[in-house]
Amino acid sequence: MEMSFVKIAVVGAGCRGRGYTDIIASHFEEARVVAVAEPRDHYRTTMALKHSIKPELCFEDWKHLAQKPKLADAVIIATPDNEHTEPAIAFANLGYHILLEKPMAQTEQQCRDIAQAVLKNNIIFAVCHVLRYTSYTQQLRAIIDAGLIGDIISIQHLEPLGYWHQAHSYVRGNWRNERESTFMLMAKSCHDLDWLRYIVGCRCDKISSFGSLKHFTASQKPKGASSRCITCGCETQCPYSAKKIYMERAQRGEFEWPVDIITSDLTIDGVEKALRDGPYGRCVYECDNDVVDNQIVNILFENGVTVGFTMTAFTEASDRKTRIFGSRGEIYGNGSIIKRYDFLSDKTTEIDVTKSDGTINTGHGGGDFGLIKSFITALSKNDKSYILSGVSETLESHLMVFAAEKARRQSCVVECSKGGTII
Repeated sequence: MEMSFVKIAVVGAGCRGRGYTDIIASHFEEARVVAVAEPRDHYRTTMALKHSIKPELCFEDWKHLAQKPKLADAVIIATPDNEHTEPAIAFANLGYHILLEKPMAQTEQQCRDIAQAVLKNNIIFAVCHVLRYTSYTQQLRAIIDAGLIGDIISIQHLEPLGYWHQAHSYVRGNWRNERESTFMLMAKSCHDLDWLRYIVGCRCDKISSFGSLKHFTASQKPKGASSRCITCGCETQCPYSAKKIYMERAQRGEFEWPVDIITSDLTIDGVEKALRDGPYGRCVYECDNDVVDNQIVNILFENGVTVGFTMTAFTEASDRKTRIFGSRGEIYGNGSIIKRYDFLSDKTTEIDVTKSDGTINTGHGGGDFGLIKSFITALSKNDKSYILSGVSETLESHLMVFAAEKARRQSCVVECSKGGTII
């Protein structure tokens, strides 16, 4: 008798879509990727070959997939940010369970519309807030829930984006421009505000924010610099050089992310052509980017906990760093290490998450694996309780992000709604 398995369709076969389906293929025999919708021939064909998807289940447009009789249990939606709303609502209305890449959508109303469709159709739904699913987060949450640092008083949280990651994704790349994607806090740091909401375990009361596009502008361009790094006389003195970021990796034989984003021709010649002709070879001071490169957010939660969050491009690329101050102790964490200092004993206890979690070296500190595991388990058991990033709390944390951006733009403190329903 043939084993039954969970059938997954994928809408968007780019970096995130490939990452999630690779985890399914490598770790979950009870699930199969059976269909793909992707407009780019190379990425669609590559996914089809890897997962042995039948030609008749490969589509250039997700709408063609949606027009077919329901052919999978669930769909992973990993399209660009500005193309989440329509497919999410359409597949919810068709009865597909959904794994939706973050952010939910570009606007508050679009997020609410997706949430309403999910609730109306009573489907299993998860947003890819992968930070909730790491062993690091779960161990940190267990320490807090056990009362080992007493009551949380305040939190400092840093997202050290990294100088070259900013240049890659938010100056030259897909998330550089609000019109094409969304504002920076939503694109990069909805992860963080959602994670803080999860750690505090309470709704936001008030929020404020400051930030700007300070460095990656035409006014900062060095004298004599050209429009492309590959022909620039200043290139060797520029930390944001595309040759440094991409070509040096290629020359070392490192063709994975971020190199595989700029070209599908994973050769030295392919990378050189991309730098000569494509968007990732542009001078960082001569791009059409408009998202901020630094931002702080201050949050007051309804239980009185205060949070200071900083996102900045101007760091070495590294894991997020957090300090949690409690009434009986404090915690420092960086994604791999948790240090707890106890006020009563004046002793420090350290947990190395990498020793207990073999997935820590996978995407997002094991969060990608944890997310997929929870989603597949929820589907197999038809049990939404396995989802840590469901529709209601995810919508709530997205509304926090919209409120913070409103506060930044209007130089004000925004009072978030109290009580009642969020829909």
